[in-house]
Amino acid sequence: MVPLYRALPCLALVAGALLLGSCGDASPAAPAARRPLYFDVKGLLTQQVAQLAQCRAAVTKRVSLRGNATETVRVPAVKWADELQIFFQADINKAALRGAYAVDSVALPGGLLRRTYTRLPGQPNAPVARLTVVQQGPVAQEVSATIVQNNPLFSAQKQLRFQLQNGQLRRYEVVGTQKLVLFDTLRYAAAGQVE
Repeated sequence: MVPLYRALPCLALVAGALLLGSCGDASPAAPAARRPLYFDVKGLLTQQVAQLAQCRAAVTKRVSLRGNATETVRVPAVKWADELQIFFQADINKAALRGAYAVDSVALPGGLLRRTYTRLPGQPNAPVARLTVVQQGPVAQEVSATIVQNNPLFSAQKQLRFQLQNGQLRRYEVVGTQKLVLFDTLRYAAAGQVE
């Protein structure tokens, strides 16, 4: 089975365009990076990609497009940077998004903390409508995000979620819809269980 980004070709193009727009080389003359204002999704995912690649983790994947039957396959050799590419869209620590989110924290049973970042009204450049992180101390247990993108030619909404256990990614899923002008709405769902 192909990586998640290949299973959803239009989605991958949008994700790639977003990632290219945020790429840049950090040179020694660059100013020191600011401490993340919100939860560091990008840093967590980068760490997970490195860990999973190092231990050569396999994954069992389930994918469904357009309401068709779910296809399940085990993938023994995974390119984790490609596989998790879509989840980097949940990064809200871009400079243009500083101050774009309200933060709400709730203590949960068992010493867990749920922190929710909700997009404030009037933030057209913030595609992440809501990001929720459940943590045990500083260690993330679950991260979920709702991403909404609209323009005259394209609209999309997706729910991203990944769960960690003992600091390592165990499960991830994407459920969404996308609509291009003059085309039917595409509904899709994909999930992976890390082995």
